[in-house]
Amino acid sequence: MADPMRSLIAFPCAGETLVGTLDAAPGRTGLLIVSGGNEIRCGAHRGMALLAAHVAAAGFPAFRYDRRGIGDSTGENNGYLSSADDLVAAATVFRRQLPQLTTILAYGNCDAASTLALHGRAAGIDRLLLANPWTIEDTDNLPPAAAIRATYRQRLTSPAAWARLLTGKIDLAKAINGLRKASRTMPQPLATQMVTAIEEWGDAATVILATGDATAQAYRAAARHFPAQSIETTSHSFAREEDQRQLRDAVLAALAGAEV
Repeated sequence: MADPMRSLIAFPCAGETLVGTLDAAPGRTGLLIVSGGNEIRCGAHRGMALLAAHVAAAGFPAFRYDRRGIGDSTGENNGYLSSADDLVAAATVFRRQLPQLTTILAYGNCDAASTLALHGRAAGIDRLLLANPWTIEDTDNLPPAAAIRATYRQRLTSPAAWARLLTGKIDLAKAINGLRKASRTMPQPLATQMVTAIEEWGDAATVILATGDATAQAYRAAARHFPAQSIETTSHSFAREEDQRQLRDAVLAALAGAEV
């Protein structure tokens, strides 16, 4: 669904060159899309490229970019916690390219959502739409504690799961480690930092969670009191057609609300 008004833009960042993609439109509220993890700006399953096209077709300009060391951008990829300069540079060039912009709504999934919560103010971003914010710092190769608890709640009511346990088809050592991790209730430092950053945005931040996603479940456990919208899916990147439709509707609603 590429629009003929889509263009590539190269711009500087800390001595390197970033590459972004602008879907132009006449609206005064624009969408800045930040990719998460090590994904390039088109996103998983081209989801972000498709989202930008739909947004522009609705009259709102959209800008996506690759941070340093990702995709077409030069430099070294030092992770999301080191991407403040990239975000600032992208928001600056977005406004420069479209002088009519009065409001920037930024969307990010996973650690891109955490980047926005931490550094969005410095970039002059007005509002945030955060999907499945990243709050996990464990390195034990097990899912987050909240996701383990959700899985075991489901298994306790499953005759098939009990049959697998009784016939030795479940790794008992792994299950015991999982139960130990599931018993943890104290928030981790990264989770506390991210939840605090999001809460400081107040009504200017909207959180969207994929109900069956482990990252979303970990965030929900850490941020019990901050409101969130839900999309019933196990897909972290909202890959299914219905997921994409619901995400698109949420983004367009947020853009329209930002203009009020």
